[in-house]
Amino acid sequence: MTSTNDPYKEIRPYNNNEIPAALERLVNDDEFINAIIEHRFEHKPKWVTTLLSPFVKLYLRFKWAKLTSVDAIQQEVKHYLDKTLDSTTDGVNYTGLDKLDKNTPYLFISNHRDIAMDPALVNYGLHISGHKTVRIAIGDNLLKKACTTELMKLNKSFIVKRSAKGPREMMKALATLSSYIKHSLDTDNSIWIAQREGRAKDGNDFTDPAILKMFYVEGKKQKIPFSEYIKSLKIVPVSISYENDPCDTAKAKELYEKETNGKYEKAEFEDIESIIQGIVGFKGRVNVAFGDVIDGDFDSPDALADEIDRQIHELYELFPINILAAGKENSIVTSETQKTLKSKLDSLPEGARECLIASYANPVKNKIA
Repeated sequence: MTSTNDPYKEIRPYNNNEIPAALERLVNDDEFINAIIEHRFEHKPKWVTTLLSPFVKLYLRFKWAKLTSVDAIQQEVKHYLDKTLDSTTDGVNYTGLDKLDKNTPYLFISNHRDIAMDPALVNYGLHISGHKTVRIAIGDNLLKKACTTELMKLNKSFIVKRSAKGPREMMKALATLSSYIKHSLDTDNSIWIAQREGRAKDGNDFTDPAILKMFYVEGKKQKIPFSEYIKSLKIVPVSISYENDPCDTAKAKELYEKETNGKYEKAEFEDIESIIQGIVGFKGRVNVAFGDVIDGDFDSPDALADEIDRQIHELYELFPINILAAGKENSIVTSETQKTLKSKLDSLPEGARECLIASYANPVKNKIA
């Protein structure tokens, strides 16, 4: 398929033949190079960092010369992820992968707690168990910088156009997205997408039926009944739980601000800061549970959402901090857990503390329900 008749060119990830040019654009992106220098040499004087720019570009050209395919890029990402998980978690546990066929493409729908780590953990589990990695849905609200778009599209991410304006433009964007997801599955490429737009900052993992309606836009166009089309997508719910959410206090402050003032104004690059904090912040134990392929007859997006939620809540791994926040008596709640929760609460304004407690307690309530 050439670029002239590629209906998905605007949103799809890069193909192998597009990778060298994308890497060259990154090397020539001064903002990207400066960000690397500031991160790696933050304590050096400004004049030193200014001199480093040509050397960093030279180093990247040398290091990236061998990155000529999507697989090579993902191997590089895996090396980084190995180190990150080793230093920021107390281990990642996977369940349910043995039930999945390694030669079948799936549409993975997970709860959404962390912008970058949720899809990264799903991908990591699939890769280490011999499955193909997924194409990742990412909102264009996170792609405010050119270099971010390049990095995401290099790593099998495709763009969800949330910023589309006007009914006609929105419908066109939805139709293209729906068609691209089906096209990916039909060409043996699994997909990851979050169950809702934005993270569940209050710990309530519920699927937005609008996302399921979007899946069906292509099915409706083909005049296939909803239940039949949904079966063809091979949807697998995924439940991701973090013992410690590195962004929990920031989320609590945002929720409190919304409750108090009716709105919350994000700083320009707050989402990028959340991505970084989610990657480098300590997560404790992590559990990623893959559910069963949905093959029942669900005749509406609401009924399908209920089934996805049922699996996600049932599979959600509860940690001591969840039990403590929910006020349940349990021997796994130690004095260390109590100390951890108290430390989090002490760092927040009084009104925001209830929001943080709820974010850890809600998974317990949903699992019991």
